[in-house]
Amino acid sequence: MPPTLPIIGWREWVNLVSFDNTPVKAKVDTGAKTSALHAYYVEAFERDGERWVRFGIHPLQDTTALARTCEAKVKDQRTVRDSGGHTELRYVIETELQLNGHRFVAEVTLTDRENMRFRMLLGRGALRHLYLVDSSKSFLLGGTKFNPPAFLPVE
Repeated sequence: MPPTLPIIGWREWVNLVSFDNTPVKAKVDTGAKTSALHAYYVEAFERDGERWVRFGIHPLQDTTALARTCEAKVKDQRTVRDSGGHTELRYVIETELQLNGHRFVAEVTLTDRENMRFRMLLGRGALRHLYLVDSSKSFLLGGTKFNPPAFLPVE
């Protein structure tokens, strides 16, 4: 028998390990190949001959009161089509995420999601072979609409 994968709901709290362990409420979007993170500004720069980006995030939904400045090495730049059919050239980074105590690396695009309900989309590329999604449930890993769970120790 193949091992059983953990089940997550259509929205879950994700810990942004690479960015000061910041929790962000994410919409689990199996229709999106790549995950997306809200970045209200993005500045490209060079470090040791490599492309990097510095960007600001507002991790909490419906407020700009909490802001974090983050830096990451650029993996790629891609044209992404959103659900409304609009295309945008986005920076792609790889970052470490944590769900329910399990850490993994995922590709994430940076885009302005200020007016969207969720500051992060967790795409199917990040979830593949790690989780199953129950689209009728929310916060199966803990927490509530307004409060993240106490993250479990890393496996």
